[in-house]
Amino acid sequence: MQAKAHVPLALRAVPEQAKVLASAVLLLFGVPSLSVIAAPQGQAAAAQTSSLSKSASAFKPSPWFNERIAWLNLDTGVRVHINAPEAESAAADKKLLLIYYALPNGNTIEQTIGKTVKPGDDWHFGIQHIGAQTRFLRQLLPERTVVVAYLENSLKSWPAWRKKFGDSAIPTILEAVKGLFPGSDAEIVLSGHSGGGSLIFGYLNTVDRIPLGIVRIAFLDANYAYEASRHEAKLVSWLNAAPQHYLCVLAYDDASALLNGKAFVTPKGGTWGKSHEMQSHLSEHFTFNCQTNGGFERFLAQNGRVQFILKENPDRKILHTVQVERNGFIHSMVCGTPNEHRGYAYFWGGSDVYARWIQSD
Repeated sequence: MQAKAHVPLALRAVPEQAKVLASAVLLLFGVPSLSVIAAPQGQAAAAQTSSLSKSASAFKPSPWFNERIAWLNLDTGVRVHINAPEAESAAADKKLLLIYYALPNGNTIEQTIGKTVKPGDDWHFGIQHIGAQTRFLRQLLPERTVVVAYLENSLKSWPAWRKKFGDSAIPTILEAVKGLFPGSDAEIVLSGHSGGGSLIFGYLNTVDRIPLGIVRIAFLDANYAYEASRHEAKLVSWLNAAPQHYLCVLAYDDASALLNGKAFVTPKGGTWGKSHEMQSHLSEHFTFNCQTNGGFERFLAQNGRVQFILKENPDRKILHTVQVERNGFIHSMVCGTPNEHRGYAYFWGGSDVYARWIQSD
């Protein structure tokens, strides 16, 4: 089933931004048990040796774009939606690219996937469009089986969830998803927007070294929880471990942004301050090419494998989720590779490139 005609997107993120700032906390967690929500059996397709075929019993057909979907429920109030392409595109010779996307504060999975926004719909359905951007990525990366796992929690805030349950619960969540693809040598991506970045840093707190199978870490205006003492050395070691490891940080000058005429983050407390702090620490280990043009500060290292793309904000607007909507998810998945800016442009390019992939409901 194809999506209906796309309508202009609303560029609003003020309520969500306020929730982000109210819940920026870092503490410990516990370990959940999990149960898989049963899905109809017999959905396996032709590529019997692929990891998606082996896990077909957990998936059911989606009404959109011939995709397949599965759900997980965890006792810690975590709900996971896994979106996979049609079985025919998941051939055994394709590498599985498994993207964990930790949701921003105040958003549901359905809102994060996105849809055509109709009169009366909640505006959150039109501000991320990770579903449509994922479908664009599948066209851009035909050699990969691109799967996205949307990670939501009942508190609608990963910082608050971590405070209640603890960091040690996070690997269990990731392993529950990975278990749906037995025998696969997956490439793993850790990604998140807004408070979703807290989940990524919480995971880093649980490991001595970032696993080699994690090929990309992407913060979409999401690195509030960065702590040099806990994360700098691990990120440096991981980036040095393989030339296939990529780090992408997108942020904007939220210190200049105004909410109801007033500033709402300190110069050091928002993603603008945290990104400069993080980049400064990494510059002690890598040589960065620094440029300021087109309204952006760009810091690139390791032949583009490490990128900080920081949007200036002379008009003092709130651009928190606008960065995601304007191809930010796409860019964070391919920057530093030959596919960077192939068929899209980050921020200034708008959302037209993925409009055809937006589902109508």
